[in-house]
Amino acid sequence: MVFSSHIFLFWFLPLSLLLYYAVPARARSLVLTLVSYIFYGWWNPWFTLLMLFSTAIDYFCGAAIAREGATQRQRKVALVASVSSNLALLGFFKYALFFSETFGKVATVFGFGEVPLPGFLSHLVLPVGISFYTFQSMSYAIDLYRGHAVRARNFTDFACYVSMFPQLVAGPIVRYGTVAEQLHERTHSLEGFVAGLTRFNYGFAKKILLANPMGRLADLAFEAGSPDAPVAWAGILAYALQIYFDFSAYSDMAVGLGRMMGFRFPENFNSPYQSTSLTEFWRRWHISLSTFLRDYLYIPLGGNRGGGFRTGFNLWFVFLVSGFWHGASWSFVSWGAYHGALLSLERVLGLKRLARIPAV
Repeated sequence: MVFSSHIFLFWFLPLSLLLYYAVPARARSLVLTLVSYIFYGWWNPWFTLLMLFSTAIDYFCGAAIAREGATQRQRKVALVASVSSNLALLGFFKYALFFSETFGKVATVFGFGEVPLPGFLSHLVLPVGISFYTFQSMSYAIDLYRGHAVRARNFTDFACYVSMFPQLVAGPIVRYGTVAEQLHERTHSLEGFVAGLTRFNYGFAKKILLANPMGRLADLAFEAGSPDAPVAWAGILAYALQIYFDFSAYSDMAVGLGRMMGFRFPENFNSPYQSTSLTEFWRRWHISLSTFLRDYLYIPLGGNRGGGFRTGFNLWFVFLVSGFWHGASWSFVSWGAYHGALLSLERVLGLKRLARIPAV
């Protein structure tokens, strides 16, 4: 089920909102959790068990971290259990086939013969949104360990945080500390509902009127047998507009849906194509992911505190991970590697000088 589908627009969303506002305020988080599980299970009901498993692990690990009297060693064990469990789930479902195929190709190149793949891997289905909800769920335990968040009041609140359908499958990546108080008590008003509905309609129009036509134009250009230069450039431009309008449209719809139910989610895009440097671009594009990688990977690696070479390596490594997070293929790995290299080069040459280069 996607936001622009008929089943979502004319059945799921109206019924969910009706049920949400029909129950007492104290039961609304539970209702939102239940309808979110229905939303997520629409693709494959078994996926809900995986999300519930990840939610339970991080909730109880978080409880162990925040438990009064817990030793530093116990807190660290609970943190490691949370992080390793989420990364194991993500690694198995998203990257097991990729690593197996890569291992087989390397073995063939070095003369070890063809290595048969385990049969179950060819039938493995990637759960929708697993990259988003594992990051969100895992960040809760990390923030508790760092003292940047408070323990969830109950399992329902935490399950609601992980599963909220507005931002479940396409972001923005919402941290628990951002919505902790809203889960317990949030303001519902006609003004807020209308503002959320307006934002949702804005994103919906962006998706239908801009992203989809740009996607069709890009497909026509890329499917051409031997496109000339104007056609190739038209395809590149159309694709650049498609991915921006598509992704930012879903973020707008997510923010709008959240507002309709009293939540305020962080913004995820800030006119990235107006950027005058690659560094500025990544501060404006998919802001929630960029800040997530900064706070949970770049800064723990040392950030910019270890000198020019170390800073450049940290930037490159973070974007290598970002590319791998986006997709399990060498094209995404290459994309992350060269973006990281360009960012590192910007840092070496000086951002102020590059920032004066006019935007394309």
